[in-house]
Amino acid sequence: MPALPGVSDLDAFAQFTPKTQCSELFRTSPRFVIMEFRSWAPSAGVTRPIVKSLFVASCLLSIVSWYTTQQGMALYLSTWFSLLASLGIQTALVFVAWLVGFTRSRRALLIAVYAITAVVSISFSYVSLFTWFSARERPMQIERKVYDQINGAADRTSEILASAAAEAQKHVAALDEMTAAEKASGYISRGADSDPYLARVREAVAREAHAYSTAYPEGAGAGVRYTAFDRYDQLARQSLARIQNAQTAVAAFRTRLKPLDPSDQQLRDFRQVYDSIPWNDVEESLHAAELRRPGIPNYADNVDRTASAQEDLVVAFEELFTAPTFRHGFALALAAFIDVVVFLLAYASGPYFFGSAERRWFASGAALDSRDEQIFVRDFLRKLHGDPTGAARVEADTLTPGELQVCCVLVAKGLAVIKESEGRVVYLLGPEIHEQLLDVLSTPGLRLRTSAAAPGVG
Repeated sequence: MPALPGVSDLDAFAQFTPKTQCSELFRTSPRFVIMEFRSWAPSAGVTRPIVKSLFVASCLLSIVSWYTTQQGMALYLSTWFSLLASLGIQTALVFVAWLVGFTRSRRALLIAVYAITAVVSISFSYVSLFTWFSARERPMQIERKVYDQINGAADRTSEILASAAAEAQKHVAALDEMTAAEKASGYISRGADSDPYLARVREAVAREAHAYSTAYPEGAGAGVRYTAFDRYDQLARQSLARIQNAQTAVAAFRTRLKPLDPSDQQLRDFRQVYDSIPWNDVEESLHAAELRRPGIPNYADNVDRTASAQEDLVVAFEELFTAPTFRHGFALALAAFIDVVVFLLAYASGPYFFGSAERRWFASGAALDSRDEQIFVRDFLRKLHGDPTGAARVEADTLTPGELQVCCVLVAKGLAVIKESEGRVVYLLGPEIHEQLLDVLSTPGLRLRTSAAAPGVG
């Protein structure tokens, strides 16, 4: 390369001014565009084993995210569809995160692709995690809820039956007295009664005896009216017995009821006891034409498990938007956390693991010279010398085609500058590039060790 005339070292060289551990090497001159070194390269303080560990961690979390996404998709899609779709989604997430980490072109497009893919992954992962949590927690919660509802209904039923039994006992006692009085004195059916039930009995006996008034005159003795009162007395006793049997059945049900019994079993047992209650006798004893009966919990509102996988998916999203609980929030946060951490780990480890742009330039220069990368770097380092500026310098006329291409790229990227010294064109390399070149040789490869041993053998 011909020397650049008319420019001396003093014209092209200026004192250093520290700036982010680099410095401005030159002032502008008529013949040069003086550039400052910029630290693009990653710090050498981060060791490769640490980077590999981060890479492995991102892969492990990716497997977790893939599994939860696949399980969520399997609730709605067939096994093969969900397997292929989840693999595609998770592969896209990891590789897009790596691309965002070590590429600077079209980053906005890559981030948009990642965001859309992550929304799909997080959605199905949330469904999978929520369904997994629900399968263990939801049945117990619903069983306790059904237990409380049934206990409340049983309490109300017991109160109603106790009141009805007390009234029925009064009716039986009153009818016993009325039957005995009718036999002893007669004319009991003519009297009035404040109790609606007893008043109806008197009226019924009077109407019944009216048809036989000529054949069976009213008065003392075991006549038609006495027989009617005795019959109603027996009916009242039977009604009381049925109410008391219902009380016993409700008490026995409450004794065997357990909070963690399956909800369908609790509801079925309560329905069986509830339907056996003589509600007509209860209403008649309590003088209530339309008694407000205790409600029975609805099975559809208290089912402890879904009937199909697609129902799991619908329930997960429906409850998330209508009645979210801590379980919904935790499942969604965990699903999002996994994908966010996968992105951060892949974004951080990708550039280190796959090498920086500068390392790829060295590898390309080595390929251009048809040499091994480490041998290429070693020979290039042997040509470097110290410069009064503190930078590493190399003469342009000593460079191979591959080395020259690398230096041109470094100059274009602001990582090296050109100057003329003693009539020769030289490249001054920034300290971070010099550091990376040395780092390439920190772990000698087989070819480098072989090439180093060859001169000694000769």
